[in-house]
Amino acid sequence: MNVTAAMIRTALCILLAWWAAPLTTAAAQEGDDLAAAVQNPVASLISVPIQTNVFFGIGPNDEEAIVTNIQPVVPFELTPDWNVITRTIVPIIYVPDTVAGLDILPTGLGADTEFGLGDINFSAYFTPAKPGNVIWGIGPSITLPTATDGLLGSEKFSAGPAVVVLAQPKPWTIGMLARQLWSFAGDDGRADVNQLLLQPFVNYNLDDGWYLASSPVITSNWNAAAGERWTVPVGGGFGKLFTIGKLPVNAQFQGFYNVESPTLGPDWSLRLQVQFLFPK
Repeated sequence: MNVTAAMIRTALCILLAWWAAPLTTAAAQEGDDLAAAVQNPVASLISVPIQTNVFFGIGPNDEEAIVTNIQPVVPFELTPDWNVITRTIVPIIYVPDTVAGLDILPTGLGADTEFGLGDINFSAYFTPAKPGNVIWGIGPSITLPTATDGLLGSEKFSAGPAVVVLAQPKPWTIGMLARQLWSFAGDDGRADVNQLLLQPFVNYNLDDGWYLASSPVITSNWNAAAGERWTVPVGGGFGKLFTIGKLPVNAQFQGFYNVESPTLGPDWSLRLQVQFLFPK
């Protein structure tokens, strides 16, 4: 079975069930307050987002790649005034035999079709427990060379700072997440990592748990040639906060077109995310 077709078919089934199921929108904290917490990357809220990205138009043969990120978010109270919000990204990756230029993969590396675990990233954000109108968090981020195949990761240990800043004037959430990683150990035969990630995000909340959203992931590989560094997607989509029984769930769908990307990088992408929430 074609993996891309199977993933798209699964996404459509999830969306159909989302529209058709008799689900109720969360109320009280599981309403406006919960919606605000869901859209705040440093909220004191346990959640498990599962995000699938399908990239189209990769390489000379315009092929597809699929990256599913499992991203548990676990907050800790450091002191009465400070929290630590931990975010772990566990990528499961499918790539075709021509992948040069896909920013998440080693540039210029080609091999047979691969499916497996990518490099795991862990970030910890220190954030005020009682933030003001401007919410922020800052802390370290580290990537471990956990990939099951050289095609799926950098084979380098990388680390650097991560920061998030946002404001939530109702009905908006507007902010930016940024991260810079440099490699400091690993396979000497592989290229060093020097990568910037920027993720601006804008949400406009509607009635009954619905919202409009745009959160493109912009990256720059500073070690690449000047015309091959940036991947800049533009686009957006929509989402809804609802409950399955007593479990709050946040689901969203977004699409992006790359106005800038490496020569053999993807032209556009689709993102489907289902996030399970565990409020206090």
